[in-house]
Amino acid sequence: MTARTRILVLLAAVAVLAGVGVASVLHASARAERRDQAQPGGPRVSRGPLTLSDRHRVIFRNMAWGPHRDELTGVPAADPTGPRTASGVKCLRFHAAAGTGVCLQAVHGPVSDTYRAVLLDARLKETHHYDVPGIPSRARVSPSGHFAAWTAFVGGDSYAGTNFSTRAAIVDVRTGTLIPSLESFRIVKDGHRYRAADVNFWGVTFAADDRTFYATLATKGRTYLVRGDLNARTVTTLRTNVECPSLSPDGTRIAFKKRVPGLPKDAPWRLYVLDLRTLRETPLAESRSVDDQAVWRDDHTLVYALPGDYGADLYQVPADGTGKPRRLSTAAVSPAFLP
Repeated sequence: MTARTRILVLLAAVAVLAGVGVASVLHASARAERRDQAQPGGPRVSRGPLTLSDRHRVIFRNMAWGPHRDELTGVPAADPTGPRTASGVKCLRFHAAAGTGVCLQAVHGPVSDTYRAVLLDARLKETHHYDVPGIPSRARVSPSGHFAAWTAFVGGDSYAGTNFSTRAAIVDVRTGTLIPSLESFRIVKDGHRYRAADVNFWGVTFAADDRTFYATLATKGRTYLVRGDLNARTVTTLRTNVECPSLSPDGTRIAFKKRVPGLPKDAPWRLYVLDLRTLRETPLAESRSVDDQAVWRDDHTLVYALPGDYGADLYQVPADGTGKPRRLSTAAVSPAFLP
């Protein structure tokens, strides 16, 4: 066999192997696509029109396997288990109010992912976006739609442990002005100015006045509920052992997760509601550990995520400590209820 013949045989063998590899990849891709579209046992999801102006709807990140996984989907608030309308917009975390949305997204790169916060208008079209320095965790829009906030992990990936660091940012949607970290705010703790290198903030929630907000402050191994003032650029501690606060629509109560002694280290929380006037705490009927920033469906009901077959399911529970939890929707997370 001549050298030229050997080269031709080698090239033919390489071509055959490449063809087999491509065919295998295409076959596997087709099988995965058929599997995704089948969505066995999951909710029905189809592409359609979806806006933040739709009345009496709930919009959330769809977790069901299929071509619309991770997309924002909507259902009537009165029929949360019904067929879902998918928007085509993918988010890891989401919230919306008054026609403004904030969508925390992964940007997939050749080596690693980066993250960004995207501001959305009522038609779910991007108006601005901002770099996020770590894995997205929490998102909120103020009742007026004028402010948005998000939290990201910049070290570690769970609030349950102690080896983590977070950044909480707030943006004025009207002007685009960004506060990249609440660590720049003056801290008043126990009536005195407080400074520490280990300060972390997360879980912002807004009042209706476009000035007041609440959040979690962590320092020296303890967590605090703080009330913030956007005009004065200050935060003031109010109470210990409060994480991921969520202000009620009427502005009188805060739902939060509380670390309860004796629970496992990886599941240490229970849901509570704090009356801001009396500072009286009410434990809710949910006995499972909730690692989420609960959302108020209305003045009487809280909605939150728990692990499920598709990653997460949504549950609701009365906000006064009565009743019992009820699963609201499977394969869903990060809900926003449109009035």
